[in-house]
Amino acid sequence: MSLPSPPLLVISDRSQAKRPLLDIAEAVFRAGGRWFSLREKDMDAAARAELLRHLVTLGRRYDAKVTIHDDLAAAQACGADGVHLPSAGDPAAGRKHLPRGLIGVSAHSPAEAAAQIAGGADYATLSPIFLTASKPGYGPAVGLTTLADAALQAPGRIVALGGIAEHNLRDCLRAGAAGVAVMGEVMRADDPGGAVARLIELLEER
Repeated sequence: MSLPSPPLLVISDRSQAKRPLLDIAEAVFRAGGRWFSLREKDMDAAARAELLRHLVTLGRRYDAKVTIHDDLAAAQACGADGVHLPSAGDPAAGRKHLPRGLIGVSAHSPAEAAAQIAGGADYATLSPIFLTASKPGYGPAVGLTTLADAALQAPGRIVALGGIAEHNLRDCLRAGAAGVAVMGEVMRADDPGGAVARLIELLEER
């Protein structure tokens, strides 16, 4: 399955969010974003599933893809458009549960990304490209050279994640990223819709 268009993945983090996640998601969709993933791993499972249902309903109004991190059962039960698996995740299992879903996986090296794509993932996030305020101490940053290597091994399938912002998004695209993923850049924004609109503009300049 191809990446959503525009290939901008907005990942939730309510600990950083300046507004309720549903409000942020709607701002993302109104600004032209078409891909939002619910990542709240520490949330009570029932509450997370309920939030996912609302996000899926909202996403359908905008023809947007709503996915969830890790929780295959919730993805299946709530009609989510896909799932994003951890680096040790099994894309084949994800495909079994969501045969028409978008299956992504986290990776931290070109070899890991290529292996997960070969195993059936539609895309792999490679992270952290840059050091990120969303996960202080998480690293080391893999950098643009490693991103370029991953993009050569899995062309059209690598989504750059970690410290992505307006000032470095073009660098990621030049290195071969098929898309980018952001968290804090949107969660912490006073105007999340405006932040998304500016990122999309940069993506569409390629």
